[in-house]
Amino acid sequence: MAEPVRVSATEFARNFARYQDEAISAKVISVTSHGRVVGGYLSATELAHYEMLKRKEREILTAGDLDEETLAAVQDAEYGVISR
Repeated sequence: MAEPVRVSATEFARNFARYQDEAISAKVISVTSHGRVVGGYLSATELAHYEMLKRKEREILTAGDLDEETLAAVQDAEYGVISR
C-alpha cells in the first residue's frame, strides 16, 4: 500500500471536500498537528476493511468449533514452519 497522504489539520479543515475526494484513491489521509499525526480520514473501502478486521479481532474459536481437517492441521503444525 502506498504511503498515506499527510496534511496539516488546518489544511484538512479548509479543504475538506478536496481531501474527501482524494481519500477515494489514497485510501488514508493522515491529519497532522505540529508535525505529529493526530487523526486520519479513511475512504469508505478502508473503513469497511478496518471494521471487518476489528470484528475478527474479537472472534473467539474453540477447538470444538473446528472441523476435523483444520483441527488436524493445527495439531500437526510446527512453530516457525510455513505451511504450503
